[in-house]
Amino acid sequence: MNAPVSLSPIHDALLARNPLSADWSVMPPAVLGFDGDDAQRAAVVGIADLSHLPRAGAKGPGAAGWLAALGLPVPQQPNSWTTLTDGGLIARLGLTEFLVDGDASITDTLMQAGRAAGVYPVLRQDASFALCGARVNELLLQTCNVDFRTLDAEPSKLILTSMAGVGVTILYTRTSMLPCHRLWCDGTYGLYLWDTLVGIAEELGGGCIGLNALR
Repeated sequence: MNAPVSLSPIHDALLARNPLSADWSVMPPAVLGFDGDDAQRAAVVGIADLSHLPRAGAKGPGAAGWLAALGLPVPQQPNSWTTLTDGGLIARLGLTEFLVDGDASITDTLMQAGRAAGVYPVLRQDASFALCGARVNELLLQTCNVDFRTLDAEPSKLILTSMAGVGVTILYTRTSMLPCHRLWCDGTYGLYLWDTLVGIAEELGGGCIGLNALR
C-alpha cells in the first residue's frame, strides 16, 4: 500500500497569510512564496513549512539491514543522518529506528516494511519546518537550551530535544548558502510550535517564508 498523504498541521494558518504562489501538485499545496520580502526575511531568520514532504519510518532489529538492501546509505551511528540521491534524507533516530524524508518512492516502500522479518513500518505524520538565516541561532537559543552551533561543527549529527516545550528532532544543513535547520515534531503540536517560532522570528526581523526562498 502507498504511504498516506501527510496533511500539514498548519495548512489553514498558511492560507490565512494569503500566499501569492503555491505548488498545487501536492496535497495540501506547498507554499512557494508570500510576497516580495521572502528573500529578505530568509536572510535574517525565516521559517518555512515542509510538512507536505513525503516521509515514513521503519524500526526493529532488522531495519538497518533491510534498508541497506534497498540500496540506501544507512547511517552507522545513532542520532545521525545523510542525504539521498534524489534530495531526500535518511536519519537514524536510535539503534533500530529510521526516518526517510523527501523521497516518495522510498517512503512508499517503507510502508511495506512489515513484510520483512524484524522490520516494522512507522507512520510519520509530523509537522516539519525549515529555519534559516543569519540570526537563526538567536531564535534557537530562545526556544531550546541546546547550543545548536555544535551541529554546525558536526553536520552529520541530529539532536532529539525539546523546543518551546515540544519534543523535536532537528538537524543542520545549508540551503542557498544560508545556515538552515530542519526540524520535525508531533503534528498535534505543529501549530503551537509554528506560531511560537514565527513570533520570535518576526521580533528578530524575519518571519514565515515560502519554499522559493530556500531554493
